[in-house]
Amino acid sequence: MKHTFLQVALGGALGSAARYGVNILAGRLTPGFPLGTLSVNIAGCLAMGLLAALLAHRGGQHLAPFLLTGVLGGFTTFSAFALDTMTLWERGAAATALGYVLGSVLLSLAAVIAGLAIGRGLFA
Repeated sequence: MKHTFLQVALGGALGSAARYGVNILAGRLTPGFPLGTLSVNIAGCLAMGLLAALLAHRGGQHLAPFLLTGVLGGFTTFSAFALDTMTLWERGAAATALGYVLGSVLLSLAAVIAGLAIGRGLFA
């Protein structure tokens, strides 16, 4: 168990550093547009799908904490969201998958709005 936490932590550090680098580069290329976030989300989702399939079919589940949760989780949590959605869909739970997508997006936006309002009230 301790080793799994270490794998996730090390992978997360690598993924977060990579995300930061992409954001710096993209910010220079397209100031004013969140190209870095968009790029990271798309690349992370592609990598999540490829790695999840590879690890499942080649017996590499022991690498999942480092690669999927750590590296890709640090790179973008959107990839985990996308994989969770597709897992629900492939299990035949289309309504649950749709509810998860809508709930995740709408509740996350509401949480940001609430956090901004609370934070502005407390710290302004």
